Amino acid sequence: MKRIKSIVTLWFIPVFIWSQSSEKIKQYIQNYSHLAVIEMYKFKIPASITLAQAILESGAGTSALALNANNHFGIKCHADWEGLNYIQDDDTVTECFRKYFSVEESYRDHSLFIISRPRYSELFNLPIYDYKAWCYGLKECGYATQKEYPDKLINIIEKYQLYKLDHLWIYDTEEEALSILENELPILLNKKG
Repeated sequence: MKRIKSIVTLWFIPVFIWSQSSEKIKQYIQNYSHLAVIEMYKFKIPASITLAQAILESGAGTSALALNANNHFGIKCHADWEGLNYIQDDDTVTECFRKYFSVEESYRDHSLFIISRPRYSELFNLPIYDYKAWCYGLKECGYATQKEYPDKLINIIEKYQLYKLDHLWIYDTEEEALSILENELPILLNKKG
């Protein structure tokens, strides 16, 4: 049976994410939640999912891949990749990962990766507010091979109340949602988490 290769670097995730303080994760949320909301408006991927994946897979921006390649989602090169690359050991020695000029570019490529692959198409039948279904759906579609992957995402989403970002979907425009986010984020981040 052919093993589905993960696009994320899961062997180091627990070390990074669980060693990150709540303050470090809250800082990451403050720095990048707007990117997750922008991607939600452009591609209909829940902001909570995008942000939780980035936190988990990049160790809240502290992994070598995030620091050296701006790759916050552990996306490997694959045959269709024509951009820069970063070589790092993963499932095998010297694997090729995508390298970006900016974190914004990493977030955009994550969205394009999800929407451009048919195996993820079923996810877009799920309600944007159903983060649990999205978490389990990502696992079912083969985004990650680690069986605890959905539970880890759900834990992050619930601990930091990232599901509230998905409720910004009710606003007519991305600009309106981002304005609300700017006002509400300090309140969200100051809650116990």
